Amino acid sequence: MTRTNIWTILTAGAFATLAFDLFGQGLSPMAGFAKLAPVGLAQATIKSVFGAAPKGIGDVVHIVNGLLIYSLGYVLVARPIQQKIMPNLHWLITSIVYGVGLWVFALYGVAHLIAGNKPFLGFTGITWVALWGHILYGVVVVYMIEKAPFAKKAEA
Repeated sequence: MTRTNIWTILTAGAFATLAFDLFGQGLSPMAGFAKLAPVGLAQATIKSVFGAAPKGIGDVVHIVNGLLIYSLGYVLVARPIQQKIMPNLHWLITSIVYGVGLWVFALYGVAHLIAGNKPFLGFTGITWVALWGHILYGVVVVYMIEKAPFAKKAEA
């Protein structure tokens, strides 16, 4: 992976995280829907795993996941699978599927299996805001890695 690839991945992750937070913590509640609490979930997950969670660790985990881990997840996992199974699939479909996968990972894998909440947070309003937020994240990160005018192809 070159420096340009890493910069593209970080930039894509930054913009996707901004879109996710703007939607889930700003626009959704303004429209009368649930407000996402990714920092609270991250904080609870750290506490569940380690028995304690220092102040601020939820913010760090949320930012690092959005900036780097989830964008790398696309480049190192989702894209290679998509390229192997359906190489001509439009990037938008891939990004939506990736967003849904992130949603399942976050709300079932992390929130339920690790943090001990109900699966998919009980399918309440926050569940559906989280679904759309993760799809939005997927669309932004994939667009910026694959299609944005300044994007350099991030090779795994």
